[in-house]
Amino acid sequence: MFALSFHEFAHAWMAEKCGDSTAARMGRLTLNPMAHLDMMGSLMILFVGFGWAKPVPVDGRNLRNPRTDMMKVAAAGPVSNLLLAMVAGMVLRFMNGTGLLTDSIFIFLIYFTRINIALAVFNLIPVAPLDGSQIFSGYLMKTNPQLAWKIQTYGPQVLFGLILFGYFTGFSILWLVMEPFVSFFMLLFAGISM
Repeated sequence: MFALSFHEFAHAWMAEKCGDSTAARMGRLTLNPMAHLDMMGSLMILFVGFGWAKPVPVDGRNLRNPRTDMMKVAAAGPVSNLLLAMVAGMVLRFMNGTGLLTDSIFIFLIYFTRINIALAVFNLIPVAPLDGSQIFSGYLMKTNPQLAWKIQTYGPQVLFGLILFGYFTGFSILWLVMEPFVSFFMLLFAGISM
């Protein structure tokens, strides 16, 4: 819950820095989870293990440089999760073996680090409505507009289908793609190979 709230707060914070106060005016420039959590997304987290928060509203007309600022706003979410993962990972790296971490705190920090890394990596997939679509779509439109159009048109259905496939079969194609990145950052931040 905190990871999702921090992620959405980061979008709102960056939008405000880039000139759009829409999210701030709507009470989204806060770490209070109640401002960010979506009822259905929260229930999905509890019962399915996968969910979402309410997207932060951004009005591109208010941004000083709409194309690059929108990329910054989109990148702020995944970067914020990597920042949280790095802080928790550093605590694990430097306090593990000192006797200062109880088993429950150690396990909490492992999960916290891993969840934040997975959230960042997942959101960097260049498919709407994920942040990666806003970050990479400008580049993709220039280099391969036909592929960009197909990703924007069919990407959400394919993404949802892959999530459902993984849930019902127990074999996640998405995790197969994400796992090397998650493992890399776990090793980098926490010094733990998973």
